Amino acid sequence: MLPDLPPLPVIIEPLPYEQRLPQRPLQQIDLVVIHCTELPDLAAARVAGERVLYGSGTGNSGHYYIDRDGSVHVYVHPQRIAHHVRSFNERAVGIELVNTGRYPDWLHSARQKMEEPYTEAQIAALIGLLQTLQQELPSLKYVAGHEELDTAREPASDDPSVQVPRKMDPGPLFPWPRVLQAVGLERWQP
Repeated sequence: MLPDLPPLPVIIEPLPYEQRLPQRPLQQIDLVVIHCTELPDLAAARVAGERVLYGSGTGNSGHYYIDRDGSVHVYVHPQRIAHHVRSFNERAVGIELVNTGRYPDWLHSARQKMEEPYTEAQIAALIGLLQTLQQELPSLKYVAGHEELDTAREPASDDPSVQVPRKMDPGPLFPWPRVLQAVGLERWQP
């Protein structure tokens, strides 16, 4: 049983197309997917999230974004299905941590290291958000990294004969043991 927590302060900033995303019952959500933006800052992540990519007038976005200062931003409410991970969107909530990742050469074969550490404020906010989601989402049981669910490989941008991971987030610097111990969710097992 989780302790009673104070409400987590969040900044509500719905994407312009949020109302076009399909609705779902909250009981359908049993998985949280941890991402990193692989962009320089929250403003760039917002621009990427607002980009319309589908005939439905929607684009790719997580539900929650956590900036380096620990601020939590809601771009898509959990009762809407956001496009953030192939094949798992209907059952998952996506949390994006602002981090450069492999930016700006995501698929360059010589630039596949993710070297920016997550801030203490981000990890503390993530733990608080996950604890809050456990209270609000009755079926929430699992947590996974984007890299565990999207294992596709693509030709490197500098050498098409070399295959590189399409997704590597949240990456090797994400503190899985600390987060798992704090929240009690099960790590997704493929």
